[in-house]
Amino acid sequence: MRRGRTWRYGAVVAAALLGGWLGLTLGGQIVAPIGPADVEFSISPDFDGKTVVDVSPLGKLEFDTHTGPLSFRASISEIRLSATREMFQNPEAINRMADSIGDELRSGVIRLFVQAVAAAVVGAGVTALILFRDWRRAGMSAATALLVIAGAGGLSAATFNPAAIAEPRYTGLLAGAPQVVGSAESVVSRFSRYREQLASLVGNVSQLYEATSALPVYEDDADTIRVLHVSDLHLNPAGWNVVRSLSEQFQVDMVADTGDITDRGSAAEDVFVDDIGSLDVPYVWVRGNHDSMGTQRAVQEQDNAVVLDDEVQRVGGIVFYGAGDPRFTPDRALDNPTGGELAAIGAEQVPAVEGHEPPVDVAMFHDPRQGQAFSGRVPLVLAGDAQSRWTEQQGTGTRFIVQGSTGGAGLRALDGDSDEPTPYQASVLYFDRESKRLQAWDDVTLGGLGLSSAQIERHITENPDREITPPTSTPQAPTPPTPSPTGTPASGEAGATQTPPARPQESESGPEPTGGPG
Repeated sequence: MRRGRTWRYGAVVAAALLGGWLGLTLGGQIVAPIGPADVEFSISPDFDGKTVVDVSPLGKLEFDTHTGPLSFRASISEIRLSATREMFQNPEAINRMADSIGDELRSGVIRLFVQAVAAAVVGAGVTALILFRDWRRAGMSAATALLVIAGAGGLSAATFNPAAIAEPRYTGLLAGAPQVVGSAESVVSRFSRYREQLASLVGNVSQLYEATSALPVYEDDADTIRVLHVSDLHLNPAGWNVVRSLSEQFQVDMVADTGDITDRGSAAEDVFVDDIGSLDVPYVWVRGNHDSMGTQRAVQEQDNAVVLDDEVQRVGGIVFYGAGDPRFTPDRALDNPTGGELAAIGAEQVPAVEGHEPPVDVAMFHDPRQGQAFSGRVPLVLAGDAQSRWTEQQGTGTRFIVQGSTGGAGLRALDGDSDEPTPYQASVLYFDRESKRLQAWDDVTLGGLGLSSAQIERHITENPDREITPPTSTPQAPTPPTPSPTGTPASGEAGATQTPPARPQESESGPEPTGGPG
């Protein structure tokens, strides 16, 4: 008897969940006017709990706005041309839109939730009635669906964070990315003004729908310095396409390359670095463990290149320190430093930035272990030598940003057995022109050939003007989320700075192949 009752209750709950899901699928959407557009809102079950803005065919924006088993989606169904043309002709129209857009959005969300609850309740009741042919069980299923969706909605509302709109994830066409995600400096300075941010987002998207054949130029911000951080091109020509596209789309002021531009550092590879000269901005570079001193000289020959090798230079208003990697791993006959010795070499280079006037804003290395002693000495350390990017802000206030491979780990990655090729990765860093502190950054991940689609994730620096405090003990090495290959260095004398040879040693049959990129 008790087992039969449990089964019946279980069947009622199952009918409630199934019917509620069907009801949401069929009736959980509305169309509401938001600014210059008619926007279709929908709600669906989703364990990740997020808000998605569909700007198809350009792509989509995702925001981690809440915690809860519901996902909200908004897509533009129609653009009112007169309102959009007004925004083209008068940028102040976007600011005026901010006065009403909050109320319009709130009204649309309330309508959506009421209709979604009704659809889920009706769906659960009808499903139970069909299955059990019993009005009492149908009512129990409807009540269960009401409790479930009300609880999910309450959890979503309680955890809703409107500031999450400042950190979108964009997936879609690279050409539309800067216009859709908007100006990082604008987002940072207006972080607490949610309605204005939302108005700008809707305005940008609406303008893109109206002018997909002639995208508006990404607005220049005189208060921001944009730096494109790339690394580990590893002789892949497609990497230059990525660098050029991002430089143009985001209108960067300079490029910072943390090494491994070549694969074996041979004279035949020097022609690859000639593409640096095709860029219209300064190119700040440090040597990687796959770059020889001959590679370094080839980079120095480019008119716009700034090569850092244990020295400080000011470029575009930002004071950089950089040092080349003392290893040269393509030549296995060399006595290359170990990881611990690499850190010791970096510690010996710290005096170059201590007391420097003006203070150093950014330190650049190929391997982050060489830069670990700079924690508490500079606000930002850039590095590479990884096939997947990661970042860490240490207790000293210093942030490490370690870039993945902008060359998709090089041409050798194409010979691998993996079904998933290494993505092309780069980051656009936004610095305040006055303080020279990092305000925000966009992590760009390109799939396939890296030419047509992109995922871009916005990050905001919570306290850009934080105090940088020298460590009271030996700085801890930054820790990547997963180990990354760094070559196979042999042992060497601790702390001894080693200089790579002019070229790798080659046998009669050509250079000896190395392991994976790193």
